[in-house]
Amino acid sequence: MDRREFEQTLVLIKPDALRNSLTGYILSQLSEYHSGLRFAATKVIDVSEMLAAQHYAEHQGKPFYASLISYIRGLEHYPTDAWKRRVIAIVFQGPDAVRRIRSIVGPTNPHAAREARPGSIRALGTVVPVKDENGKVVGERMDNLIHASATDDEAEREIKLWFRPNDIPPLMRAYATEMSSEHYYVRDGRLGTSFAPGSICVLAPGDVGWQSDLNTLRLLSRGIPAPVSLEAVIAKYMINDQRELTPDRRPGKQKWIWKALGMVDSSIRWIRSLRK
Repeated sequence: MDRREFEQTLVLIKPDALRNSLTGYILSQLSEYHSGLRFAATKVIDVSEMLAAQHYAEHQGKPFYASLISYIRGLEHYPTDAWKRRVIAIVFQGPDAVRRIRSIVGPTNPHAAREARPGSIRALGTVVPVKDENGKVVGERMDNLIHASATDDEAEREIKLWFRPNDIPPLMRAYATEMSSEHYYVRDGRLGTSFAPGSICVLAPGDVGWQSDLNTLRLLSRGIPAPVSLEAVIAKYMINDQRELTPDRRPGKQKWIWKALGMVDSSIRWIRSLRK
């Protein structure tokens, strides 16, 4: 098969699009009929702070960074309805995937999109001024409905950030995978290779991971600097995990249940690891 058939790009349908019931319209615009591309993977995600921070890592330190994190996590458009905060993440695949999707999506700035590409998806978005605690405008946030990878390299980084290999059918995976031969646990932001109470098993022997992720985990577990952070590797394994829920996002007054479930889950993972 032509290698171009495996070119991929990441699309995120953002909370403002969901809030304004534009999901169906966006999916129709990105359909195979219009884009010539296929779905390789999709899922609905409650975006954690870790995942948001890794996705927008290049903007850390900028005046609009905090607003950007709040935006992609759904806090801006669902300030009180925590259960509605989500994005739809999609991997599209096919020849020239990045350019084709970007063409349909339009310029990043919705105002520019309305001028240059009035029929594009982002032309339906808006620009929101970002203010500091004194009410002074310090920047702008693009509520542009949708994210699309800008380059092939960016697409690879983003797909590996938002998706595990097992989220994508084996014959549609574009990037190298590897079977783990070790246990990798995370506790309080630290990586370990043996279980401790309260730790989370990210990968176990026999699990399939991105080869680049396993290379990073091997380096970090030996105390050797790696090309990417630990958070960039583990964020995908915590997607929609109850242990990522902060108290304000937990339903009702049953917070103790979430803690108990986390303890039970850790125990189950430990027992399974002993059986392997």
